[in-house]
Amino acid sequence: MTHSLPWLQPEQEFPPINQTWGEQDPIPGLLAAGSSLDAAHLRAAYSQGIFPWFSDGQPVLWWSPNPRMTLHPDEFRLRRSLRKTLQKFRDTPDCEIRIDSAFSTVMQHCAQAPRDGQNGTWIVQSIIDAYTELHQQGAAHSVETWVDGKLVGGLYCVALGKAVFGESMFALQTDASKIALSALVALCRAHQVPQIDCQQATAHLSFMGGREIPREQFAQTVRAQAQLPDMRWQFAPLYWDQLLSTP
Repeated sequence: MTHSLPWLQPEQEFPPINQTWGEQDPIPGLLAAGSSLDAAHLRAAYSQGIFPWFSDGQPVLWWSPNPRMTLHPDEFRLRRSLRKTLQKFRDTPDCEIRIDSAFSTVMQHCAQAPRDGQNGTWIVQSIIDAYTELHQQGAAHSVETWVDGKLVGGLYCVALGKAVFGESMFALQTDASKIALSALVALCRAHQVPQIDCQQATAHLSFMGGREIPREQFAQTVRAQAQLPDMRWQFAPLYWDQLLSTP
């Protein structure tokens, strides 16, 4: 039996994630609507395994899908072609990974990136404003691919302690977003992060080693990792060597 969707007031707490709509409901994975969208609400949501996703003209919609798509850094599949790309990137002096040097620009590029089967973007202005506020507080980060002094790809993510949540990627050159994702994986390996949230299952993520896990297992790991000290969000070239040495 379908239960009504909660409409949250600004100071109201999120419902338990086990109240998320399931397969028998109109929109599986949807937990609640309404409430404010700012850094405080994002922190509260992510710490419970909840994230916002909506389009222009819609209210703020909060989601917690079951199962949850995750990428486990130790299970990352470094295919032969990507390995060669990373080796060339590492060995080229004008190629570098930067972190948090152009967060707003990365978000804007992600908002403009074409998506298969989507006409618009969910990275609307209120999303940009809220995640920028979270970035200013040190809990949202950009991992950026730079070539010849130009930003050519990247991603942004949320991090609470050692709980890491991937959000969106873009590429202006071939494989530039894959390089940024590989850098995030290498950084997470160095800090012993057990999982990176990918929210929704895609064939691309599965190809790179992503897999779905039960929502409660995901949320339990998030709760534990969020209590740990923050990661050091700096990328060292040594991380490439550690990633590329993996069979």
